[in-house]
Amino acid sequence: MARPRRGRLWRFTRALLSVTLGLLALAALSVLALRFWPPPTTAFMLEARADAAANGEHDYRTRYEWVPLEDISPQAAIAVIAAEDQQFPFHAGFDFRSIREAVRAHEHSGKKLRGASTISQQVVKNLFLWPGHSFVRKGLEALFTVLIESLWPKERILEVYLNIAEFGRGIYGVQAAARTFFHKDASRLGSSEAALLAVVLPNPRLLRVDAPSHYVLAQRDWTLKQMENLGGPGYLSSIEPH
Repeated sequence: MARPRRGRLWRFTRALLSVTLGLLALAALSVLALRFWPPPTTAFMLEARADAAANGEHDYRTRYEWVPLEDISPQAAIAVIAAEDQQFPFHAGFDFRSIREAVRAHEHSGKKLRGASTISQQVVKNLFLWPGHSFVRKGLEALFTVLIESLWPKERILEVYLNIAEFGRGIYGVQAAARTFFHKDASRLGSSEAALLAVVLPNPRLLRVDAPSHYVLAQRDWTLKQMENLGGPGYLSSIEPH
């Protein structure tokens, strides 16, 4: 009687393995395709649109216009690195040093554990995932982060981030943000404008570019100093071309 059970268990295990490998292959193919084509939308855009529809906000619209990295001011690129992920050129998707520092600060002060997400992880969250902190979501975030770091050059990760990050309600990407807030193309952004855009990224629904609080202005000034300390746009040469 034990043999049929072992047979069923083996068939189930084999089917589960096949499904898992198929999903991994699909995920890898999706990531590989987005190395070459601009994403038509993102999970965060779809979620925001669904929320607006559920709340009866019929005037809600998504502002999203893809521009290649060479048409984005280098000031915008160095600003997001300075504000969000200064080790971006050097890590493989996870900044373990920042994670350790965040955990130590949490243990020392007892305050809420602050995030230490890299630009690569932010790209994954925006493109593929849903809001939340479940173990399943964290596992998928880690998987997709490994995939984009393996299949995309760093320039592509930065290019996608600058194009899909949310800078305000319904405003996605630095081109839409530059036109909305400064009435110019992303290629013409100056350092102060770029720093102001970068500092609202952690919470663009609360932190405002068009009505900056004292906190936002202080963070802009801090980011400008960090941009200078890194060497300005010249720091981007640390990102090896592929």
